[in-house]
Amino acid sequence: MPEKKILIVDADVASRNFIARILSDQQYEVIQAGSGKEGLICAWRDRPDLAILDPNLADLKGEEIAIKLKHDPRTANLPLIALSSDSSVIRIKSCLDAGYSEYITKSGQAVQMLNETISRLLGIAAVSEKKGGSLIVFLSAKGGAGTSSLCANIAQNISQSQPEARVAVLDLVLPIGSIAPIVGYEGKQNIATITDMSPAETTPKFFKEELPEMNIWGFHLLAGSPDPESSNHIKVGRIWDIVLALKESYDYVLVDIGRSLSKITLPLIQQADVVALVISTDTSAVSLSKTLWKYLSSKGVEAASVYTILNRAVGLEGLSKVDAEKMIGIPISASMPYLSSNFSFANSQHQPFTLKFPKDTASFVFLELAKDVTSLARKFRSQ
Repeated sequence: MPEKKILIVDADVASRNFIARILSDQQYEVIQAGSGKEGLICAWRDRPDLAILDPNLADLKGEEIAIKLKHDPRTANLPLIALSSDSSVIRIKSCLDAGYSEYITKSGQAVQMLNETISRLLGIAAVSEKKGGSLIVFLSAKGGAGTSSLCANIAQNISQSQPEARVAVLDLVLPIGSIAPIVGYEGKQNIATITDMSPAETTPKFFKEELPEMNIWGFHLLAGSPDPESSNHIKVGRIWDIVLALKESYDYVLVDIGRSLSKITLPLIQQADVVALVISTDTSAVSLSKTLWKYLSSKGVEAASVYTILNRAVGLEGLSKVDAEKMIGIPISASMPYLSSNFSFANSQHQPFTLKFPKDTASFVFLELAKDVTSLARKFRSQ
């Protein structure tokens, strides 16, 4: 990532200097303040990209500082991290309610958590600038909805219908990735090995030249974790650098998270140009989708950016489009017909459905889905 400016506000000089040295070693520009009032002045005058504050200050409460920063247009979007020795639930909630993005308790794990949080929050800020390619996130509320298959096949149809566009797929399904078995990828490069590399190595140029292309699929793949053990070693703080680099290198970046909703993937959903919500037709899946949508809505995800796909992955039985819409409370954007054994057969052959069964009705539906999703992404980007 390019050099960023970070403000540290802490009355404890030793603690402040310790954090400053760590950040300076990572090439961040560091500003220090020893009081709340001084911190406010630095924030408004120096315009940092992120601020780390100990809320236990003598002159101003940390919550008061956050409120002042959030109500000033110069710092309204400034990400704030509380770094405190106070681990009480009441204080944590108080700070988060006041506007802090994250609350970290000073402990042996604090430095690692701080590094990951800084990378994540700075990544969110960069993604929200809407620079680079369109970000399209695929997710579902329940396993077995066919999310990964739809993601791969829609990506293939985007490449097919827009041959001039560069398309990448990032597999963030945990603990085991789902896209590689579908497209037949057996290489050693995956999200775990990539996050183990340094930011200096994983540049946009690297992803443009080194990310493997899935031949007949027409897109480049950053595969998911090959096994649960590898997923335990993923350096989640690097995810944001990787997403930003992919967006700089590709016109469309499709991220498959399946049902792996977490603190890692939620910000991606919040900043996506399009959220492709895949819903299977059984009552329990639709009910869970309603709960998921209610949660995402509470986190600021706009209904206008959500593209819902009702997928009859299991069979012809299940709720109709009208019934599903009534239960969830948002319109169903598209419906996939039941593909019987054809879908499984195409997946087992590692072939796109459209190429394996070009005259099947579903092949035309996939093409329309690709057009709809990319059109929505362009519309959202232009706003």
